[in-house]
Amino acid sequence: MTYVQTEKAPSAIGPYSQAVVANGMVFTSGQIALTPEGVMLENDVVIQTKQVLKNLQAVLEEAGSSMGDVIKTTIFLDSMDDFAVVNDVYAEAFADHKPARATVAVKTLPKNALVEIDAVALVK
Repeated sequence: MTYVQTEKAPSAIGPYSQAVVANGMVFTSGQIALTPEGVMLENDVVIQTKQVLKNLQAVLEEAGSSMGDVIKTTIFLDSMDDFAVVNDVYAEAFADHKPARATVAVKTLPKNALVEIDAVALVK
């Protein structure tokens, strides 16, 4: 088991790793719209989703994986009213790749984020 840490994504805000690699797979922690410097982006779901996916990509690449190697994601939304717009940003990020996915609405996310996404992917 290997812990993943990259400066291209925000540091963990608790006692966990950005990701863990085990048995040829990477399991990422949930990413929110923090910049790598730890600044929370504005309260706009499109801007936040783009940053979340950028963070996720950076963690995956540090682990030796990529967005195209993702097997499954979980999206946590502050509001299901944002489902369609998050879908649009997500579709751009994954292009023709369509990993399995679950999307759930939650009461509150860390730092009052509007969206959080985690992933499981193959490591090359």
